[in-house]
Amino acid sequence: MPSIDRRVLLSGLSMAGLSMALAGCKSTQTSLPELSLAPQAPAAAPLAFAPTPTYGAIQDKFPVAAFDTSNMNPVYLRRQVPYDGKQPPGTIVIDPKQHFLYLVQPGGTAIRYGVGVGKQGFGWSGTATINSKQEWPDWYPPAEMIARRPDIKPQLSKLQSGVGVPGGLSNPLGARAMYLWQDNKDTLYRIHGTLEPNTIGTNVSSGCIRMINQDAIDLYSRVPVGTKVVVLGSGAQV
Repeated sequence: MPSIDRRVLLSGLSMAGLSMALAGCKSTQTSLPELSLAPQAPAAAPLAFAPTPTYGAIQDKFPVAAFDTSNMNPVYLRRQVPYDGKQPPGTIVIDPKQHFLYLVQPGGTAIRYGVGVGKQGFGWSGTATINSKQEWPDWYPPAEMIARRPDIKPQLSKLQSGVGVPGGLSNPLGARAMYLWQDNKDTLYRIHGTLEPNTIGTNVSSGCIRMINQDAIDLYSRVPVGTKVVVLGSGAQV
């Protein structure tokens, strides 16, 4: 299993609502054996799936507002797609280059979600495991970030596990977070919701994988603790 550099790199925190912050996301460059995400090419007409129209409001612990997808490239909307990769059903495969997260399904398909990924200098690749999951998680910025960005201090408070931002509508982790571990250690990377769904499909984060909140909720409901997560490197065949 590739190792992940544990150097914490967090930047780009927005003044308004911590919208550009991510929970301890950091940077590393780790090689990964080449994997294929190329869609199947059936002899007959290509298999086509329409996006799943489920971006309406959700009544949850906190209300999730409907997301207007009209200004988003429809390729980043949740849909089922053909998939002939080598990973078994139940695996999460993330393609940072194309800004897609695939949840592999039986029968040669996958559920594909659009994601935001690490900006230049914050990308990473490797294999990890979902060690835990949280609904409306608290966010704990590392001490290095607090020192670097003193403007966030007024938004922090003493929480159960330290100083941070409580889960809720102003939390940069959004409605759900899935915590990625490797070799029994927290990588400090997460798959999580976002306050800025319009950034999906861009290189914007500090290494974490961000999703539209409705998509984060959907993925969260489908994957158990222990799920394998593969993040493709730049040399992977996609």
